[in-house]
Amino acid sequence: MNVPLTESIRNVAVVSNAGSGKTSLVEALAYCAGGLSAPGSILAGTTVSDFEPEEIHRRTSLSTSVIRCAHQGTVLNLLDTPGSPSFIGETRSALRVADGVVLVVSAAMGVRSELQRLWTVIHDQGLPCVVFVNDLDKDGTDFEKTMEDLSKELEMTAVPLTLPLGGGAPLRDIVDLLQTCVMTTRPDRPQAQQGPLPLEWRDQADQARRRVSELVAEEDEALLERYLTDGGLTDGVLREGLRVGVRRGSLVPMVGGSALRHIGVQTLLQCLVDLLPSPIARAQAVPLQGCGLLEGSAPISRQPLATEPFSALVFKTLIDPFVGRLSYVRLYSGTLDADTGFYNATRQVRERGGHLFSICGKKYTPVAHAMAGDIVAIGKLKDSLTGDTLCDERAPIRYPGIQFAKPVVSFAIEPKSKADIEKVSLGLHKLIEEDPGLEFVRHLETKEMVLSGMGQLHLDVALEKLHRKYGADVTLHAPKIPYRETIRSVAQAQGKYKKQTGGHGQYGDCWLEVGPLPRGQGFEFENKIVGGAIPRNFVPAVEKGVLEALQEGPLAGYPTVDLRVTVYDGSYHVVDSSELAFKIAGSMGVKKAMEAAHPVLLEPLMTVEVEVPTDCVGAVLGDLNARRGRIVMVVATGHRETVTALVPQAEMLRYAASLNSMTGGQGSYVMEFAQYEEVPHELAGRIIEEHKAERHGVGAH
Repeated sequence: MNVPLTESIRNVAVVSNAGSGKTSLVEALAYCAGGLSAPGSILAGTTVSDFEPEEIHRRTSLSTSVIRCAHQGTVLNLLDTPGSPSFIGETRSALRVADGVVLVVSAAMGVRSELQRLWTVIHDQGLPCVVFVNDLDKDGTDFEKTMEDLSKELEMTAVPLTLPLGGGAPLRDIVDLLQTCVMTTRPDRPQAQQGPLPLEWRDQADQARRRVSELVAEEDEALLERYLTDGGLTDGVLREGLRVGVRRGSLVPMVGGSALRHIGVQTLLQCLVDLLPSPIARAQAVPLQGCGLLEGSAPISRQPLATEPFSALVFKTLIDPFVGRLSYVRLYSGTLDADTGFYNATRQVRERGGHLFSICGKKYTPVAHAMAGDIVAIGKLKDSLTGDTLCDERAPIRYPGIQFAKPVVSFAIEPKSKADIEKVSLGLHKLIEEDPGLEFVRHLETKEMVLSGMGQLHLDVALEKLHRKYGADVTLHAPKIPYRETIRSVAQAQGKYKKQTGGHGQYGDCWLEVGPLPRGQGFEFENKIVGGAIPRNFVPAVEKGVLEALQEGPLAGYPTVDLRVTVYDGSYHVVDSSELAFKIAGSMGVKKAMEAAHPVLLEPLMTVEVEVPTDCVGAVLGDLNARRGRIVMVVATGHRETVTALVPQAEMLRYAASLNSMTGGQGSYVMEFAQYEEVPHELAGRIIEEHKAERHGVGAH
């Protein structure tokens, strides 16, 4: 396979909400470009993009796939991304390595909130964008109205490049306004046929073409003067002005059609080649910058040229049962030969390198080497993970990693059999290598294995893969809340351990004082022994006994925090005293003292940020208040608002489903631990009783 020159590469992420037709569009683009002999079907499970069994079963994309095709000498790496918010990490990874974007909008579904969030990411990264308005063959759809809604909701300058002939179900053809011709699609041909404009559509097409010229001319004073002087723009000038506006991000071309029926796909394909930037053009607009390997290193620039030192970013990891481990990388500079070693600057280890493959869905074609700007897969890297920078060790550079959102949904998982424990642990760690949006921890306090992700669908799919790939089955239940205990007042108590046996006895005696510390201070131990009441070598044993006793508080057996323990007196026996005796005495003494110091239960509070459409804010605020939340602030941005609140973790276990219900699926949230606070008295009593009943049940069992 010929290695493409960097200027002839287009790396394009195709993004949207679920159900908009992204995968069908990618399939149609590859078919029209000649990359596929026949388009696949989502319903039949034959698409090139969605090849995982979970995707075929659910008929939706669950991870980013790369489809490589070529059109007019230009190589296209199309990144088909998932639309579900549960897999936003996959979309962010694709956008991180793309040079341009196709935003797919279903005219039948309208402008969804997910589009607004995606547009914010696209806009923040300064990525040039083309919009494909899909489903125009469905009844009741309107290209003009969809375009107006997009312009208003996303605050973009939309430039219509097509004019649908007819509308709704009869739609067969479109007018390509740049070429001023009709593009006719036939089911038996991959490419649309150009034809002359019907007389009855010429006035409308001329008017639409003038509108495009005006929008392009308004972006540049010289073009505007030329437009006003000549009464229009020539084809070449118009296309160049449009290209500049798109790459600058000030203009967003709109192409209308139907992905399933390939209407408008040929025009879109031409837009990707003509209007979106190559890696070189993109780097000129947004220079590639990384840093050295030391903290605070000055920025280092790289050009996407073959003459520069090699550098690349891993944006996806796939553990394939047949091919093995594959790392999808975007080369940013230099060249890479197959089976050539390099340096992982993120982990500061050498990698041996492996075979190189061009990617088209699950088809991997070996290539001898890859050029700056291209996307390839590298086989069997040992230490490299998603987000890592690979480079020439003689010219090290480290690019910013990929930012993944924090998980918002957590479940405790339990292997269905003891034989599955190792399988579950091994399998989940491999799944997390593939999907860094997942998180798996063993909580020492609650003795639970907890799996966290971006939503219920995210976790369901992970567990399906766990079963399919690693043969492990688990049950899910709500995770236990890691409560804490503390004290409110100062108290003293004696801990005395005396045991006489046939030989040496055991004797340890200490007086302890406990007192509260400010929230979050943890634990302090103070030695105020004077006059040798307890020999110095036994004091650490007292502290050890105290620490062990604090692991189970007096109320419900939760760890005790935020207190100071002072040993201030005691006694010892010259023969019978030992470290063990004083450890037991310290444990006894602190337990007695805590019972007298008005112990209370603490619960974890989370900082929750909820982003919702403005008309849903009232319902969300009411719901958070009902969950014992404290509203910190509400910030409005366009047609959406972000509510920040402090909410007990116990009230957030099933929040995802409630938020979806309140907002019609248009809300999202993130949360992280904030602090511990005292549980209200009436709730504390119930929690303590439940915990005691649970422990009693376990003991009885």
